[in-house]
Amino acid sequence: MSNVYARAAHKLSGLRIGRLAKSVRHDHLTYLSAAKLARIEGALRDIEKTGTDGAFLEFGVALGGSAIVIASAAARAGHRFVGFDVFGMIPPPTSDKDDAGSKERYEVIASGGASGIHGETYYGYHDDLYGEVVDAFARYGLSVDGQSVALLKGLFQETWPTVQIPSVAFCHIDCDWYDPVKFCLEQVSQKLSPKGVIVLDDYHDWGGCRVATDEFVTDHPQFCLKDGPNAILRRDLQ
Repeated sequence: MSNVYARAAHKLSGLRIGRLAKSVRHDHLTYLSAAKLARIEGALRDIEKTGTDGAFLEFGVALGGSAIVIASAAARAGHRFVGFDVFGMIPPPTSDKDDAGSKERYEVIASGGASGIHGETYYGYHDDLYGEVVDAFARYGLSVDGQSVALLKGLFQETWPTVQIPSVAFCHIDCDWYDPVKFCLEQVSQKLSPKGVIVLDDYHDWGGCRVATDEFVTDHPQFCLKDGPNAILRRDLQ
C-alpha cells in the first residue's frame, strides 16, 4: 500500500462510528458529520470507563439524533439525560461577538429559505418538533419520562433553573451563537465533575461559538481545550 493510501486509510479509520450513530444519520436525525459523532462517542466511552458521576446533557437537540446517542450512553451508565431546546425556530444571534456569517445564516432561516437534511424541510419549520423528537426517542427504545430522560422546551436561561442537576458528566453544546454558548459554558462548568467532558459542536462553524469558548478558556485556566472537528473541553487535572 502506498503512503498516500495508508494515510487515507488511517484517516478514514478515525471516522468509524457505532451502529447507533450510523442509524441516526441514516434516519436523517442529525446534521453532525461522522467525524463529529466519532468524537462524541469517544468522549462518552471515556466517561463510561472512568465511571464519572453526573447527568448527561445536550443543549440544542434539533431532530434528536445526537441526543439519542448521548441518552443511550447515559442509560448504559445508569445516569440521567436532559436535553434542552426551543423545539422550534432558534433565537437570533444578537451579540456583537457573533460574526456576519451567523447573522446572514439566521436571515435565511427566518425568511423560510433554509433547507433540511438532503433537501428535507428544515427542522425549525416543523409544527410539532418536540413530539417528533419524543417519537424518535421511542423508536430507539428511549422513553421521555421526565426523569431518566427529559426534554425541556424553551429558552435555556428559562429552563435550566427549573431542573435539579447536582453534577454533570457529559455535555454537548450545539447552539451556534455567542450568547447561548456563553450561558451554557458558565452554567455547566460550575457542575462539571472532575473528569467530565464538554463537547462544542460549532467551534469551527460559527464565530460567536468560537469567541465564547476562547473567552471561557482564557477566564478558566483550569480547563484545557482539545481541538478537532468539534472542540472538547476538560478540566486540566495534572
